[in-house]
Amino acid sequence: MFNLFRKNKPAEDIDLVAAVDGQLMPITDIKDDVFSTKILGDGFAIKPSADQVYAPISGEVSNLFSSKHAIGISTKEGLEVLVHLGLDTVELKGEPFTLKVQQGGRVKKGEPLLTMDTKQITAAGYDDSVIIVYANMNVLKHISPVERGKVKHGQKVQTIEFK
Repeated sequence: MFNLFRKNKPAEDIDLVAAVDGQLMPITDIKDDVFSTKILGDGFAIKPSADQVYAPISGEVSNLFSSKHAIGISTKEGLEVLVHLGLDTVELKGEPFTLKVQQGGRVKKGEPLLTMDTKQITAAGYDDSVIIVYANMNVLKHISPVERGKVKHGQKVQTIEFK
């Protein structure tokens, strides 16, 4: 009647997809201690071979940085996913990034988030890796390992399991 005796169903496992075409690597390969030591959380990274960046997971755009170098996505299960564009690219003050989403808007896995000018980023001396970070690891039970190699946006790259 009121589902008083039904146990809460745990969240289902979720597959994350490549946010950009390129070379997939574990987050530990990133040449920045904040990411490689997982201070911000676990995840994965892709060295891009294209400029279009897509949502790796469905959710609400919960954070748009004024420098456009990072986008936060909150899932219905409560996971906070950070899509971080390059290393130290905050210093470029948003120049190489063209947003296609708005704060508070909803995105579906595989939908365009933004375009980044990888040539401009690397010409300025910055690493253009796209880094996906799970900011609140406390909601996760398990994260599958990523396999290094070439990926296309929308391709499954990692599975996460909620507690």
